[in-house]
Amino acid sequence: MGMVSEFKEFAVKGNMLDMAVGIIMGGAFGTIIKSLVADVIMPPIGLLMGGVDFSTLKLVLKEGTGDTADAIAASQVSINYGNFINALIAFLIVAFVLFQIIKGMNKFKKKEEAAPKAPPAQEVLLAEIRDLLKK
Repeated sequence: MGMVSEFKEFAVKGNMLDMAVGIIMGGAFGTIIKSLVADVIMPPIGLLMGGVDFSTLKLVLKEGTGDTADAIAASQVSINYGNFINALIAFLIVAFVLFQIIKGMNKFKKKEEAAPKAPPAQEVLLAEIRDLLKK
């Protein structure tokens, strides 16, 4: 089996396609959660904390120098812990949603495993033959 045909077989497998769709959906979901945190959740929390904008919270290690605001910001060295807080909240939301999805899937799998399974057709046929022979 050549390398090209082996790669083709690998790339076309159902699991590979499912994984690709999952990664794309996960990226889109991450963007939605980032917007949810930055635009919906953090403004009210900042308002409750006295009008704080978390994305601007930082610890300046070295003041910036320059003629324009962009040059000052570019040369400034700071630890942007407000962005970290936003990212942490976004992570917790994603982790919670994934936990709920996996919990639901596990519950569904348990129900599926607990459901009585029909005997194979061969066993049903043998039971019918046995019953006919008894008569």
